[in-house]
Amino acid sequence: MEKTIRLSGIAYESLVNGPGMRRVFFAQGCKHNCEGCFNSDTHDFTGGEERMLDELIKDTLDNPILSGVTFSGGDPWEQADKFAYMAKAFKDKGLNVWSYTGYTYEYIIEHKDEYEGWNDLINGIDVLVDGRFEEEKQQDGLKFIGSINQRIIDVKESLRLNEVITMNL
Repeated sequence: MEKTIRLSGIAYESLVNGPGMRRVFFAQGCKHNCEGCFNSDTHDFTGGEERMLDELIKDTLDNPILSGVTFSGGDPWEQADKFAYMAKAFKDKGLNVWSYTGYTYEYIIEHKDEYEGWNDLINGIDVLVDGRFEEEKQQDGLKFIGSINQRIIDVKESLRLNEVITMNL
């Protein structure tokens, strides 16, 4: 049986969800329900549609102008095992992989062995944009984040040094 993932949508070529031309997968399902979320239709775990992982991977890899992939949502960490599967395939072919989440990096590290796929996903991505969207901390001109409490984290360096290493893009 083929692996499937529940998505609310896909942006096939995007310049606003990380650096370079990216494929963006929007997870269906989110527990955070942040006030003012711009993707609130992605919160319902029964919404969206089931898609075949291997078809999504092949279609992405068949597009030569893509330099990276971004997992957004919803919250990809609610289907971490499936996003980890995709991340590995994309990393193996040299694509840069970002993931957004309402969880904090520290929470993920503390609980990575308790939730299916969390360890594989944190080790399979290059950048994590973490933290809940906080409407009162929204500012004009923020790049790749929705509110100033969110961080753009270099995952490989953070894991290597055992401390959060943020990126200024």
